[in-house]
Amino acid sequence: MKIVVGLGNPGDQYAQTRHNIGWMVLDRLADRAGWAGRGRTRDASSLVMGRFRGLDLALVKPLTYMNESGLAVRKVLAREHAPLVDMLVVADDLALPFGKLRFREGGGPGGHNGLRSIIEELGTERFSRLRIGIGEPDRNAVDHVLSRFHPAERQRLDELLDAAADAVETWAREGTSKAANHHNRFELRPADDDRLAPPGAVDGPPGPDGIRRTRTGWRRSRPPEPDP
Repeated sequence: MKIVVGLGNPGDQYAQTRHNIGWMVLDRLADRAGWAGRGRTRDASSLVMGRFRGLDLALVKPLTYMNESGLAVRKVLAREHAPLVDMLVVADDLALPFGKLRFREGGGPGGHNGLRSIIEELGTERFSRLRIGIGEPDRNAVDHVLSRFHPAERQRLDELLDAAADAVETWAREGTSKAANHHNRFELRPADDDRLAPPGAVDGPPGPDGIRRTRTGWRRSRPPEPDP
């Protein structure tokens, strides 16, 4: 049994936010397997498992909120008697550009509270993770990870989720090293400018006055850096 843990926060207010992209990837996998809506709550997680394309998979969404994800992960591993080599954690990463994928077989939390909680609960960093780039913040990091994607990102989000789901399947079949060799090179296509909102529209780029309109108000863009 391969266990795939997607990190996120429960609650409608967090759905579709950057911090929940781990959940979105699991939803994409559940859709592919025909498991959508079949999850049950157990061990502080929403859990669905079964056989898909020759793989025995368990898809796990901790329901503990991000900062205590490790509590749920520890319970699931104990119940399934699963070794760490059979677990993959899927998480967002604001240090990576939007759309980049990065497999790692271990390492520190990199500032991610969900990964930090898992490391603390398991007492080890030696588990595989797939980090998905959500872009660097242009404001407070907490506000950024809890925000929704911009139009240029939403336009390509389906492609990114498909690529990440493919990457998880590769990991389950071939392991972290081979998955990294193949999927860490993934490049998301550029956005189509003609499909984006015009300047001044809600969630569009800034208008001539440098002000960007968002669903929560108006924001002035940062002035350009002076030439050196």
